[in-house]
Amino acid sequence: MAGDSSKTGFLSDEELDKGLGIPSEARRRKGAVAVLECLEDIPCNPCEASCKVGAIEVGEDITTPPRLYEDKCVGCRTCVPICPGQAIFIIDESLPDDNATIEMPYEYRPLPEEGEVVVALDRAGKEIGEATVSAVRKTKKMDQTATVIIEVPREWSMKARAIRLKR
Repeated sequence: MAGDSSKTGFLSDEELDKGLGIPSEARRRKGAVAVLECLEDIPCNPCEASCKVGAIEVGEDITTPPRLYEDKCVGCRTCVPICPGQAIFIIDESLPDDNATIEMPYEYRPLPEEGEVVVALDRAGKEIGEATVSAVRKTKKMDQTATVIIEVPREWSMKARAIRLKR
């Protein structure tokens, strides 16, 4: 999928390949890990500030896109709801039966429910197929986003980035 996110509104595969926040397949197969899909040169660093293990680095110039140190990431999930650009996901490809989970920000209402079947969408908003909600994490903090965890076939783990409710 070729494209320029400044024109399309979503990252292309080519742009993702340039990013510093995409963990290797080997790391994703070991368990939960952050995926940083942020290529913006804007002043922002809440992901770095929220990471207690130093797995995300923006640096002194807070207009630098974040870098992920996949060997340090423990998949704690603190960076997902705090990202104002909704550009961080938690991927876990270690599930049995060639499945994976994706934790993603979700700011719509109503929230889905655990066990609900939803439609998984790619970065461009196109349907991929059905997914099952395995958890919904609400936050008590006013400035943070709820997150939804969906279970999908492993081959969708780096494609599905949103959901649509079927109800």
